[in-house]
Amino acid sequence: MIEWFTWVQVWIAIAAGLFCLALGLLGRQPNDYSLGATALVELLLVAQLVVAIVVPFVGNPPRGSLPEFYIYLVSALLLPPLAAFWALLERNRWATVVLGVVCLAVAVMVYRMYQIWVFQVA
Repeated sequence: MIEWFTWVQVWIAIAAGLFCLALGLLGRQPNDYSLGATALVELLLVAQLVVAIVVPFVGNPPRGSLPEFYIYLVSALLLPPLAAFWALLERNRWATVVLGVVCLAVAVMVYRMYQIWVFQVA
């Protein structure tokens, strides 16, 4: 993993999560802004997948468990689309809150992936 990219992902996911939580708690239904913020988090996760495939070949191998890392990554990749799909089906304020919770969960998962990649010794 690339450290600066990890922190960008974490902060964007936190910002998107807080934004969606605020919209949901204000009673807003899922809209282009909340779904767009969630889509941005997903786009960064796809970029992270590409980075995770490429960086071991250029001299940055993981120090921790590679299967554990990819389980986190695949799980994180699945969360935003599933939450967005559910938000489009169940169009109420709580769907927007769920989008926020998912973005915050992705932030935690990305940080954990960083810990596995950099700090853990297999």
